[in-house]
Parts: sequence; C-alpha cells; structure tokens
Amino acid sequence: MGAQRHPPQAPPTAAQRAFVRDRLGREPRGLRAIAVRDAADRPMVIRVASLVDGKPFPTLFWLVDPELCLRIDRAEASGLIARLQTQVDESETLRAAMRDDHAAHIALRDGFLEDHERVSLAATGYLKALQERGIGGIADFSRIRCLHTWYAAHLVVPNTIGALLDAYWRESEDPAH
Repeated sequence: MGAQRHPPQAPPTAAQRAFVRDRLGREPRGLRAIAVRDAADRPMVIRVASLVDGKPFPTLFWLVDPELCLRIDRAEASGLIARLQTQVDESETLRAAMRDDHAAHIALRDGFLEDHERVSLAATGYLKALQERGIGGIADFSRIRCLHTWYAAHLVVPNTIGALLDAYWRESEDPAH
C-alpha cells in the first residue's frame, strides 16, 4: 500500500492541509495531525480533535485517501458490512476482539484530549459519552457501522475489522477465488 506511519503529533504541512481541503471540498475542521501518509507525503488518514466548534466529535481518525475511500465505498455497496457482521455475530472471539479494539481506541482518543477540551467536554456532560463511544463514535461495540472509520483507525493501530477487510481484499484479488 506504500503507507508510512507518521507520528500522530505531527502537524500538517500547508500542502497536506490543501490536499485534505481539496479532498473534503471544504476547510478541514478540527484537523490536528496527519496520522498516516502515503509515499508521496499525501495524507491517507488525519487525526481530528475530539472537540470541534464547541461540539464533541468522536471520530478520531478520518480516512481521506481517495483510492481507499473508493475501494471501501465499493466494498460497502457490495454488502460487505452485512457479511462481516454475520462473521462477527457468529464468533465470540471476533466480538471480544472488537470490544478490545474499541477500548484501546477510547484510551488513545482520551490521550489526545487537550486540557481545555477535557474541561469543556466535562462541563457539558459529553466527556462521559465520549469515553463510552468507540471507533467512529459507535456505542454498540458488537456492531459494524462504517468501514471507512474502522479502516482509518486500522491504518494507525491495527484492528479486527481492518484485518477482515484486508483479508477480503486479498481473497477478492486472488485468482483462485
């Protein structure tokens, strides 16, 4: 894939910010860092603040790589979420791994909170809610809602659903299947 992990604290360069702005079609709100970049230094995954414009924002990592986004769009349109959800529903091992993924993600997101964000979130009652929501802001840790958010998080810290998506792509590209 050619992705290079980038220190999550690295602020975006002007060129990276412009790439994200062009990709989103608007100025990125809450952009804190480039979490993963490609070999050409273009952002693949950005890290977003947990408090954006005074409101809680539970999606820590945002997938902005256009090729990956299109690939995931196609996988979702093919019904992959339902097929993966069936796998998860039939496996306590996968469900436990997903719970662990969400817990790790919550801890990671919490570690990025700045003091003023923590105070503001606590004052509005949203800190507790944020501490109960996992990857992509999901509250039900046994459900798959969006492959984009799972995969963005996976590129930063490998997770169960990202690994299943990688396996799906390997199998779908294998001429023997």
